[in-house]
Amino acid sequence: MYSITSDHLHRPDSDQHLRHRQHLTTTCSQGHTSSLILQTLEGGSICLICLSNLISNPNSATVHVSYALSQLSQAISQPNFLHNLLTYHPHFLVSPLVTAISLFEDEAIAKQTIDLVLELCRSGSCEVYGEFVARVSDRLSSGELAWSRRQVYMLHCLGVLLDSQKNDPYTYIKDKDALYLNLVTGLQLPSEEIQGEILFVLYKICSIRHALLGDTNGDVVCGHSSLILRLSLEALLKTQRDDVRMNCIALLSVLARRGFLENAFEDNNEADNFMETTEHEVEKTPLNLLFAEAVKAPLLSSDSEVQTATLDLIVLYLSCGGVSEKEVQVLVEENIADYVFEILRLSGCIKDSLVTSSLQVLDLLSVAEVPFKQRLAFGFTTMVPVLRYVAEVPFHPAQLQSLKIISECVSNCPGIISSSNIEEISLITAGMLKKHIDGDANMFPETFTVVCSTLVALIKSPSSHGAPSIAKSLEDISRYTITICLSYYGEHLFQMLHSLYLLKVAYEYSFEIRPNYTVLRDCILDICVTKLLPWVSTSINEIDEDIALGVLELFQSILIQSDFQPKEFADVLVSSSWFGFSFGCLGLFPTEKMKWRVYFLLGSIVDVIVGNDSGQSVRDAASHLPADPMDLLFLLGQKGAHNQEVLCCQSAVLLILYTSSLYDDRLADDRMVLASLEQYILLNSSEILSGIIKPLITEVLINLYALYRGLAKITYQIPYSQDAENSLFHLVTEKGTEILSTRTHRTALKWLFQQERICKYLSSQILRWCRTCIVYGNQIVVCNDTEPVSIKEIAELVASEDNYAAKLVVCLLRELLEENGHEDDIVLILNMTVSVITLFPAASGQLCLNGISLAIQNVYRYHSSYGEIFNANCQLFFTILQSVSSESLSDDEDWLAVATELMRYLISTITENGCTQEALLVMGILCLILHHSLHQVLLEASKTILLNTRLIALINKTIHDACLKGPALYDHDEATQTGECLIFCLLLNYFCLRSVRAVLPGIEDAQNLLDSENRNQQSFFYISIHCHDLCRLLHFGSTPVKLLSSYCLLELFQRITDQKSKEPDKVKVKQNTHHIRSIISILQGSIFHSDIRVATNCALCISMAVDWEQQVETNNWYRLITEELVMTLAVSGRVSKSIMIHHKPAVEIAVLMLKQQQVPEWISNMFDDSCISGIIQNLSASNITREMVMLFRELIRSGHLKDSKHIACLNQLFQACRKRVYSEDVKDDETEGKKMVVFPDELGKVYEVIINLIAPESSLNEGLLEEIEVFCETLMESE
Repeated sequence: MYSITSDHLHRPDSDQHLRHRQHLTTTCSQGHTSSLILQTLEGGSICLICLSNLISNPNSATVHVSYALSQLSQAISQPNFLHNLLTYHPHFLVSPLVTAISLFEDEAIAKQTIDLVLELCRSGSCEVYGEFVARVSDRLSSGELAWSRRQVYMLHCLGVLLDSQKNDPYTYIKDKDALYLNLVTGLQLPSEEIQGEILFVLYKICSIRHALLGDTNGDVVCGHSSLILRLSLEALLKTQRDDVRMNCIALLSVLARRGFLENAFEDNNEADNFMETTEHEVEKTPLNLLFAEAVKAPLLSSDSEVQTATLDLIVLYLSCGGVSEKEVQVLVEENIADYVFEILRLSGCIKDSLVTSSLQVLDLLSVAEVPFKQRLAFGFTTMVPVLRYVAEVPFHPAQLQSLKIISECVSNCPGIISSSNIEEISLITAGMLKKHIDGDANMFPETFTVVCSTLVALIKSPSSHGAPSIAKSLEDISRYTITICLSYYGEHLFQMLHSLYLLKVAYEYSFEIRPNYTVLRDCILDICVTKLLPWVSTSINEIDEDIALGVLELFQSILIQSDFQPKEFADVLVSSSWFGFSFGCLGLFPTEKMKWRVYFLLGSIVDVIVGNDSGQSVRDAASHLPADPMDLLFLLGQKGAHNQEVLCCQSAVLLILYTSSLYDDRLADDRMVLASLEQYILLNSSEILSGIIKPLITEVLINLYALYRGLAKITYQIPYSQDAENSLFHLVTEKGTEILSTRTHRTALKWLFQQERICKYLSSQILRWCRTCIVYGNQIVVCNDTEPVSIKEIAELVASEDNYAAKLVVCLLRELLEENGHEDDIVLILNMTVSVITLFPAASGQLCLNGISLAIQNVYRYHSSYGEIFNANCQLFFTILQSVSSESLSDDEDWLAVATELMRYLISTITENGCTQEALLVMGILCLILHHSLHQVLLEASKTILLNTRLIALINKTIHDACLKGPALYDHDEATQTGECLIFCLLLNYFCLRSVRAVLPGIEDAQNLLDSENRNQQSFFYISIHCHDLCRLLHFGSTPVKLLSSYCLLELFQRITDQKSKEPDKVKVKQNTHHIRSIISILQGSIFHSDIRVATNCALCISMAVDWEQQVETNNWYRLITEELVMTLAVSGRVSKSIMIHHKPAVEIAVLMLKQQQVPEWISNMFDDSCISGIIQNLSASNITREMVMLFRELIRSGHLKDSKHIACLNQLFQACRKRVYSEDVKDDETEGKKMVVFPDELGKVYEVIINLIAPESSLNEGLLEEIEVFCETLMESE
């Protein structure tokens, strides 16, 4: 017993005082020796013998025992006391403390004692710890405490000791079997508290042994494992306490790690030896069922740690090798999967460990496919938010399991998935892939694979057709997956296969959704063209065979779609030398699988490009075709009369060579290919004539032979067989092969049209081609499945000089006319010829050189009354005249006859029916004939037009009737018959004014058209309109009438000006001064017209008219125009390119004023220094025009521009303007292409074509540089 003096609280706290007290105290009150008395820091002392006697006596009062233990606990906390105790008496208190635990049923005393034991073990040596373990285990092994509360305390003490292990506490347990026997017996007691303590002790013992041994050998647990497992599971099944569950789960987990769980399930019916005699008659629940029932309650625990531990235990159980699929099935049938799904649903993905463990369990349970599939139907909706959660965490370990479960559910239970689920999952996976590309959240390679598999399953699900946004997600996903695969190809080869299969399925899906989602289809095609094709073409030597096969399979799946054959994709493939690449694959991967895949893909390409299911020949012969292109040529040298396989292979070889040659993809040397083709022709000509060989193959043969003969002609180095050529031409003429009905290489087509021996045959082919294809403008509509020779290729041949195409077209048309050919055929040829000229205007020259004029004349002669042929012929004639250069036209009788026929038709039609559309078109043709007469061609035809009195009378009547309408004439625009007729009469008048001087140089007298005295009495010998009538039309007419009237007046005034300059005595304008001034008044009224062309023409006419009078009448109208111009140009911020163009007429008027001998005074006031400075400041190199340079030139000449600063600024401005013009001209030259002529199938287009001849579209830079040079010359002269 220990004693404490009354003054210990007032003693100094020092070691010296403590030693002094120790020295003074020799014995305790019981007379025990001082060596067993230890002093405390407070000044008291504890006698170890008294303490031992007190706590070891069962009759001691618990209050005394509790007080003594508390004092001892307080003393032990003092370092000096603890040091003395452990140094001199380390084992003295071991037995008393253990005895105290076993004597008293007071929980507080037990807790105090166990705390003291734990403290002594922590601070003492391993011997002290071992003695405590030995004594406590001995008490438990002896069973002397039965199963009382003291036994619980003793179990708890042993558990605490094992938990704070030092070395191997298992070695200190003497009677291990007895201990295990008692513990196992205790597990069968109904007390949850005892079970909890026993389970913890067993858990600690097993875990310690497992940590030290690492296996199941040398452990007494081996002999009791099955019983311990069963009892533990029964305890777990029955208990309602989470702490007991945790201990039980911990024990089961350790047993599972040590392999006992696996052994127990392998021998489920074997019991422990010591239990056989007592329980062999009792029917036991199988361990797998017991396990399934036992884990249910912990799974539903409110403690997430218990749930997590239970899930981890299930993972250990399912992961051990002894668990079969049948036992997993038991767990699923016992609804464990449902419990796990419920955990995920209720957890809300708050605890990551719980989510991870749950997904691991579900992944292992999925082994039992049939029952697990049924559970997926109820748990799938829970998985979508789980996937969203794990997708946000980079490298989350549960990403793979969650995707696998979803993929399995989609594959096995497609009916339970809604469209919204599919859309959400696709968005989540797309986000995962994007983060992987961006580097924000990487994923494992296995996860990428499962992502692809999941998406494939989603696409194949029936619900995907009702998910509109999945197609948009698939676009992004397709790009992401291919980008990832190409970036990490060297590291993870298997990813590419899954990505390629996903692309294949997505492409097929794009045809299944309604309406067809072409954006997804185009996206996948773009991926194949821009990413896969370049990659596989350049990296084939580094690619695995399976990957190459996957790419080929994807490309073939694209090509074989019956609803949509991607012609453009096939073109891209073959244009990238795909045929050569394919045979390269056969060389790198000489396997049968690669051979089949290559030839099947080539067959699909042939199907798309050639048509008519022609690729079937390649697929049929795939097993017999060699892998080397040289061997393919060898097959052509065989006679296939009696061998169907050889014939089939030869057909396939010809189709392959033909298709590749269309894109200049040469598979062998040209010399060898030509020799093989010649040998094939010589050996198999009889089979071709007899029809054994299909017509398509014959067409292909002809195209191939023509191609390589054309190439031989280019190089002049390849010999050829004349016999083979003769045989081929004989086949062509005898069989009547349609060479234009299939796509033909340009070189081959050109060579064929260079062969004079088959011209007659080619002529018939052109007609047959026209019948096969419906021509619309410059487009053709094919009436069969094959792609024929294009209209552009025909047009190119006709435009070229080195073949007979143009001659054949002309001869064919003449032949049809002379032999009374079918009228539909004539129309077809006429329309085709129009389309040819439309595409290649140069073709008109070749047609004219080959006598198209006679053919046109014959059409008018034989079919003048037939509307459709007449119209088609007019369209052809108009197109030729519009496109042909004048040098290609000859002034022969054929053109004169055509013009005469047109005049006869025009006059009769207008007389009987008025100005019909056909008549107006003929008037347009007459305008073009007159236009060409300016170049000294078609002179006789032009004379016929100019001097036709009946036509002159018709035009005069039309003009007279129009002038009588007065202001009402404005309502007769191009939309009315009167307006149309008037417009074309003005057009004809304009070209007559221009043509008459070239055609009838002695008859022209322009001044007569200006005289007013005897206007009504005068009669002109050629088509012309008096100036007075033109002014009326200008004043009252609609905008098109005003425009054409202004051009006619401008042309007339220019003629008068030219005559005046050449013959000043003969031209007496001053006699008509009053009349001229009235004309000027009309012109002044149109200066501000909205059509800048009308305004400019009127300004130019005014300038010439004023020049005739050599003086200008004081007119405030000119001043108003000039003031408006100056104000606009001088005000800052108002000048732009459009403003400058709009004021061109006003600039002409200002220049006119400056040119006068007596410049008006108001001109000097307007163009002062400040005004000129403002104008110059507003100008730039981009908005200056020719007229503005002309204005500055006149300002210098007239002396209004003298300031050297202004002149220097202008010089800098003009220099910058030169640079801009030069750069723009270079740019225009680089980008300018031959403009295609669009045939005027509507009258408005006829008008546009002709008006463009009158005023061709010109660049703003036109004449600018020349005017700048004149300005510089004027400046030098003035200086």
